[in-house]
Amino acid sequence: MNLMMILVNCVIPITTKLFCYLNVFKPVIANSLALCSFPDYSTEASPGIKIVTKELLKEFLAEVENTPASSANVYCTYTDKVLQIFNDKNVVVSLDAYNLLLEEASHDIDLTCQVFKKLLLSCKSPSATSCLKFAKAFTKENDCVELLKFLEEISDIMSSSTSSSFINKIIFAFAKCGQKDKSLVIFDHFRTQRYGLDLFTYNIVLDILGHMGRVDEMLDVFSSIKDTGFIPDTVSYNTLMNGLRKVGRFDMCFVYYKEMTENGIEPDLLTYTALIDIFGRSGNVEESLKYFREMKQKGILPSVYIYRSLIQNLNKTGKVELATELLEELNSSSTCLAGPEDFKQKTRQRNTFKVKFF
Repeated sequence: MNLMMILVNCVIPITTKLFCYLNVFKPVIANSLALCSFPDYSTEASPGIKIVTKELLKEFLAEVENTPASSANVYCTYTDKVLQIFNDKNVVVSLDAYNLLLEEASHDIDLTCQVFKKLLLSCKSPSATSCLKFAKAFTKENDCVELLKFLEEISDIMSSSTSSSFINKIIFAFAKCGQKDKSLVIFDHFRTQRYGLDLFTYNIVLDILGHMGRVDEMLDVFSSIKDTGFIPDTVSYNTLMNGLRKVGRFDMCFVYYKEMTENGIEPDLLTYTALIDIFGRSGNVEESLKYFREMKQKGILPSVYIYRSLIQNLNKTGKVELATELLEELNSSSTCLAGPEDFKQKTRQRNTFKVKFF
């Protein structure tokens, strides 16, 4: 039964103003009420469920009718009230419902913070989508003081086992929606305050700095990983080398690749992709071919990108015959190539979203 039919069966009048509001938030309210599993009002319903649902709607509608339509805080008032009613009546609000509320509240930072906090207090772990919608509300806000204060407050709500994952999602979300500087401010703040950061946090920040071309800061963050007691993993080294590669610091790439192997960290597809590209662009195609053969010997499938990089650099250095052989190998139906799953960086961490997001 849809929301409008519920209202009709409850014999509650619907004004134009109310209809407009309910039309916007219908998916939220309907989704939440559906979780109550209440039956059709035209059949024999459980008296308890029917009364609770009716009272919930009456309270909500009463608040709507008492709020001027021209009020600038109309959504804030309605949303706050409906969430409070749901809470008082022990109605479960789904994560999707909270995400829709966050989207509708994005024009108002205070309301966004309020809804986000209620999401956390409901004992739900915010998804990457929730954090992204939260971050978007701060797009036009330059001052980070209130943001940091709020994040500190809600980080205290999180358990120690989930706080690092939450901080990672927040840093990731701000960078994802084009607010990389805020991501770095959040990282520096929590690092200074010694909040629960983990290796995944540092890997995200390395990627952000690499894409911003801030090499010195990236190297500084990488060096600080060891000071925290963490050990850089394959993702850490790959991210660092890719950042250095993009600004032409090939010499530094070789240094960190050597350090990586000396520490017993096995290179993967992304490592070899970077090495083959680096040596090829620097004119040392023999080394590129060496790593190409090495990765195949280890059972790591080469990608189309690797083949194209090798072919292009071999042609540039006049090794046309070898380039042709590789082109034929690439086009051969028997050649197995790396797929999307092979590009996913393997890590033991519990996080479910990838570092790469640009």
